[in-house]
This record gives sequence, structure tokens and C-alpha cells, in this order.
Amino acid sequence: MRRDTGFPVADAESDFLRARRRQVMSRLAAWLRREPDDVNIMLPFHEVVDALGMASEKRLGLQTIRLDSIVGSVDRTRDFDRRFRPTSGRVRERWQRLALAARRGESVPPIEVYRVGELHFINDGHHRVSVAHAMGLEVIDAYVTQVITRINSSGIRYRGDLIVKDYRRLFLDRVPLSGEARAAVVLSDPWHYAQLGEHVEAWGFRLMQDSGQFLDRAEVARRWYADEYKPVVAMLRQADMIGDRTETEAYMWVAAERYRLIRTHRWDADVINAVREESQSHGRGPRV
Repeated sequence: MRRDTGFPVADAESDFLRARRRQVMSRLAAWLRREPDDVNIMLPFHEVVDALGMASEKRLGLQTIRLDSIVGSVDRTRDFDRRFRPTSGRVRERWQRLALAARRGESVPPIEVYRVGELHFINDGHHRVSVAHAMGLEVIDAYVTQVITRINSSGIRYRGDLIVKDYRRLFLDRVPLSGEARAAVVLSDPWHYAQLGEHVEAWGFRLMQDSGQFLDRAEVARRWYADEYKPVVAMLRQADMIGDRTETEAYMWVAAERYRLIRTHRWDADVINAVREESQSHGRGPRV
């Protein structure tokens, strides 16, 4: 905020107009940079929780939280952008009233938020957060309710990231990996999680046919990671065939190529070399 002029009402009006100008300039800059449409949109709380899978929630009470950790809204309001700048004049009257109270040093009630991982979502207090940002504050008091989800919220920045999280959650329902395995199997294309799920289920079916016994999903996931995934990734790393993609993406590519070229489910150095030579001769393979 600029220095006080001695006229709090006029200063509060200027605060709002300045915040609106910054929002318009930010939107224009995003358009000029051709950034995705969701860059400046708040993350919708219910879509985030649906993508991550709801497990439980608990009230944590009054806490002081960082303003920059508030990235979304429960009611999907369009009155503010991702940085809580007003997107129209609809909120002007209430916004200026709160700004005036802040300039006069009056107390403001705590906001209410949901916490998902390190992210916070406004349930009540959008205007208060917007004014706090305009004042240059870094923290705000909030009543916090923590939401525990089945997969973590790391890597979520924009709304488009939710698609990957949603497909990953569905994949982990089908292939319930845990610990090291859960962290290691990562894909960037959401549809590839569906393909990998089909692949692991087919692998598990062949395993049960060979062993003559039923294995539940957790055991199939454990055996696939230990007996199939890790040894193949190790061979790919030795053969320098990972490239600049994830290990899981390299695994999926070479598994598909192996069957296309050799019609086999076995893995050994000869199979890896055959796939490598074929891909090099046709200019295919992991990007390096």
C-alpha cells in the first residue's frame, strides 16, 4: 500500500483500484506469454479433494498461516484471481470497507480454511485475504481444518495438474503400491496411468496362471515392482536407455517395443539389445 494521505476513505478506494489494475495487468501479461488459462484461476477445493481421494478430516483450531499458501476456494468464487486480486467491481464496497478498517487498525476476524498437504483453501474470508495481500502482509490468522487425502498434494500448481493426480489415484486403486514403489512409479501423461494399470493386471494374471494360485491386488503390485519393474529399470539404466523421461515412461516404452518386435514376455540382455538396435535403426526410443 502507498503511504497514508490522511484521508482513510480515499486511501481505501485507491487501494481497491490499484489491486484491480494489477489484476488486469497480470491477465494481460499471461495472455501475451500464452500461458494456460488456469494459471491465474483459484484451485477448486472439491476438485482437488476428489482427485486426491478423501480419507478424513480434523479441526486444528486457530493458527497463523502464510498468505502465499492459500491457493484455492471452497465455493469456486470467480471474484478473485489466484493471488486474490479482485477480478471485477462486484466486490468493491465490501473490499473497501475492510481496507478502511485495516487502515484504521481495527481488528479483523480470522478466516476459515481447509488444509490439504501444504495448501490452503478459503471457506470464509476471501475479501480479508485480498486486503491482506494488498497491504503486503505475509501471514494471517485462520481457523484450520486439515483434510487427509489418499495421495499427497505435491506437484499441484494449476487446475490442469488435477487430471494427473486423478488418474494416479485410480491407478493406485488398481495397483496398490506402497513405500518406495509408490514413490518410484511416476508418469507425466495421465492416460499412461490407465495403460500401466492394464499392463500390471495382465502381468498379474499371467503370474497367477503360472503359479496356480490366487493373488490379491496388493501382492500382485508388490511382486510386479520387485520381480518385473526394478530389474527392467536396472537393465535400462545400464544400457543408457532411460533418456530424459521418467524411469516408468522408459519401462512402458521398452515393454511395448519388446512385445511388438519379439512377441515375448521374458527379459534379458538379448531382449534389451534387440529393442535398442531396432529403435536406433528407426530413430525411435527414449529421448536422450
